[in-house]
Amino acid sequence: MEERGKYVALIGVGALLGSLSTLSILKLLYKRKDRKLAYMSIKEALETNDLYFAGKNCMSNAVVKGSNFTSANESSTSYLDMLKDDIVSEHLTRNIQFFGLNSQQKVTASYVVVIGLGGVGSHAASMLLRSGVGRLLLVDFDQVSLSSLNRHAVATREDVGTSKAQCLKKHFSSIFPESHVTAKVLLYDASSEEEILSGNPDFVLDCIDNIDTKVSLLAACVRRGVRVLSATGAGARADPTRIRVADLRESTNDPLSRAVRHHLRRDHGIEGGIPVVFSLEKPKAKLLPFKGPSGDEEKPLDYQIVPGFRVRIIPVLGTIPAIFGQVMASYVLTQLAELQVQTEPVVNFDMHHYQVLHQRLIEHEELLYGTSMQVQVDVEEVRYIAKELWHGHSAKDESIKDFGRAMWRSVNDLMLVRWDQAKPASVSNLILLRFKEADEHESRTLEYIREKEPQFYRRVTSVLKKAEFDFGL
Repeated sequence: MEERGKYVALIGVGALLGSLSTLSILKLLYKRKDRKLAYMSIKEALETNDLYFAGKNCMSNAVVKGSNFTSANESSTSYLDMLKDDIVSEHLTRNIQFFGLNSQQKVTASYVVVIGLGGVGSHAASMLLRSGVGRLLLVDFDQVSLSSLNRHAVATREDVGTSKAQCLKKHFSSIFPESHVTAKVLLYDASSEEEILSGNPDFVLDCIDNIDTKVSLLAACVRRGVRVLSATGAGARADPTRIRVADLRESTNDPLSRAVRHHLRRDHGIEGGIPVVFSLEKPKAKLLPFKGPSGDEEKPLDYQIVPGFRVRIIPVLGTIPAIFGQVMASYVLTQLAELQVQTEPVVNFDMHHYQVLHQRLIEHEELLYGTSMQVQVDVEEVRYIAKELWHGHSAKDESIKDFGRAMWRSVNDLMLVRWDQAKPASVSNLILLRFKEADEHESRTLEYIREKEPQFYRRVTSVLKKAEFDFGL
């Protein structure tokens, strides 16, 4: 009987917990039902009255509280209040946990423009939306084709023949309806610059694959002081581990970025300062020959609908442009949230170069101290020091001036030396210097450097603290 009583008690407790869970679920469902009804009314109002945002930090959608809402003409609610909504806050729970509430509010209050909505741009825009960006402008003059479906973020066969911009807006309305999404079926050029770039966007994503249009957009963003992130060629590549974010000057093995660099420098006097997403991988295929309706090869220019845009097709593995877009979204989100992220440096050293630096360190220690016993780093740690800490350049270089192949040659004039000669040659006490700089450094004390070169002293100590943190020292 006693055992039977225990079972009855357990069943009773289970029933009570089940009832409480059911009540909670029903409460949320009723909230969602009321919210859906309210949202439908808001959407209808937006379509009939063409309401726009009153300001960058205000949303023109209604304030939804239970089953009641207020139109945008009566009351504007800041983006910050958007996160107070139960459904929105639940949608963005993981982001809030990752960034913190204040940083997520910055994301939610942001305005981002995405130009080019193919395999790269559609995935970038999709993740920006899903991550709570409060206002998006989507721009593309092109339509969804059947061949788009191997890489587009949301398009279905039903979307084939519709504009890419309207296709994204349609799907986005069912993913995160609280975001204000504007779609423009428009080609970016000088005549549309003001329409597209006005409104003080927090970020512009350049996902265009045409050189002239890309150069024009990037030059306009630099001229306007608008932050921009550019995607280079994602076609004909297959290795996702070689995708990087770096300055345009550092991109290699990419014909598109090479051409863009040339035109920006020649036509606009822009040397760099534009972050790009690119692949270190050499393209595995070239543009396919163009064949006309007869099946014979013909001149692509004869079939151009829009001047300057290629007709020939480059083979694309759909996963790579999707990853490009995800990388772009991650970069922009962390920038908007003001989260410090150290991107992977682009240094063209192979393992042989790091072995040379390691051996050079050992020989220098033996020459200077009579022994190499205090060398506490191996080749892998030398790789970390040269690449992660000093980016393949002398610690004396305040700004990186040499890019690409120049880095292959620079190792011939570089060596690792102790920062503090009283401490061992460890990962947190080695700096990369040119030979002459190393001799000069070792003839001075740290007190002298701190007094005579305070900026250099602060910069080096800051970098070496990073090494201590990374290695848990």
